[in-house]
Amino acid sequence: MLTKLLHIAALYDFYGPLLTVKQRQCIEMHYLHDMSLSEIGIEFAISRQAVYDILRRAEQILEEYEDALHLVERNRQQQRIVQQVYELLASLPPEISGNSAAQQAMQQLELLLD
Repeated sequence: MLTKLLHIAALYDFYGPLLTVKQRQCIEMHYLHDMSLSEIGIEFAISRQAVYDILRRAEQILEEYEDALHLVERNRQQQRIVQQVYELLASLPPEISGNSAAQQAMQQLELLLD
């Protein structure tokens, strides 16, 4: 479940604004605020099944955007590359890694990794 939560959260970060207001609210309530389908249904005065349908449709839409645009995967690849470059810089001998330009580069990479 945690893997799915993280996956949906990543998709939502990139493509959430493309969902309808109700889809966004349901995703946020269920995945970010850990509300049950029944609790969300009460909030919107709709059935649990209606909430389930909204969530499944929203998830499907998010997956379709990722299949077409690959922004989440591209971001993950870029993060891996930044991490590798950071590790390479950190492994340089002190006379090189102590250089002010190398230190600035590492600080910038750290910002990208956070």
